[in-house]
Amino acid sequence: MLAAAGRGGTDGQASTTHCRRALEELIRAYWFPLYAFIRRQGNSPQQAEDLTQGFFAHLLENRGLTTVDGSRGKFRSFLLAALKNFMADQRRKAHAAKRGGSRQVLSLDAIEAEAHYTKELADTMTPERLFERSWAIAVLNQVLLRLENEYAKRGKTAVFQALRHLLDGQADAKSHAEIARQLGTSESAVRVMAHRLRRRYRRLLREEIIHTVANEELVDEEIQHFLECL
Repeated sequence: MLAAAGRGGTDGQASTTHCRRALEELIRAYWFPLYAFIRRQGNSPQQAEDLTQGFFAHLLENRGLTTVDGSRGKFRSFLLAALKNFMADQRRKAHAAKRGGSRQVLSLDAIEAEAHYTKELADTMTPERLFERSWAIAVLNQVLLRLENEYAKRGKTAVFQALRHLLDGQADAKSHAEIARQLGTSESAVRVMAHRLRRRYRRLLREEIIHTVANEELVDEEIQHFLECL
C-alpha cells in the first residue's frame, strides 16, 4: 500500500486518484499518532486538529508520497519527517489562515482522539516517543480489528471474544478451563483454537506492516521496533 500511495504514472489524473485513495486508507488507520505528536508539541486540541488536517491536505495536494524512497521507505518515518517539515513551514509563515485551518480533508474523530491523548499525559514521553508508541498501538489495533472481522464473518464472534485475551500467550490452565466451560468444549480444543488465533494474528500483523513499508525485508525490523515502543 505504501508503494501504491507513492506510485506515479503516465496518466496524471488516474495516478493522482490512485495515490489519493491509497494515502487516505493509511491516514484513516494511522492519523492519531500524528495528532498526538502535534498535541505533545504544546498545541491545543483545535490547533492539533487543524494542523493534522492541513498536513493531510498538503500531502494530498502535493502528492507528497512520491518522495518516499522505494528501496527503504517506511510510512511511519516518512510521515513524521514530513510532519515536522510542514509544522516548521507553518511556523515560518506565522499566519493561521495558511495553516489549513478549518479545511476538512478526512473525517477525524477529534473528540475520541483527545480522550485517547489525555490518557497518555501521565507520562513524560517526548513527542517523538509518543508518536512511535501511538503508531505501534494503531498497527496492533488494526490487526485486532481485521482478526475480529474475520471471525465475525465465519460466525465465530463468541470464540474470538473468549480467546482474544490469549493473544499475549500468558494464559494458564485455569484460563483454558474457564474458556472451555464458556464455549461448551474441551480444554484441548481451546488450546488448538488459541494456537490458530495467535498464528493468524501473527500473519495479519505481518500483512499490516507490509502495507506501511516499501518492501517485505523491513517487516521484522518494524515488529522489533514496535515491541521496543510498547
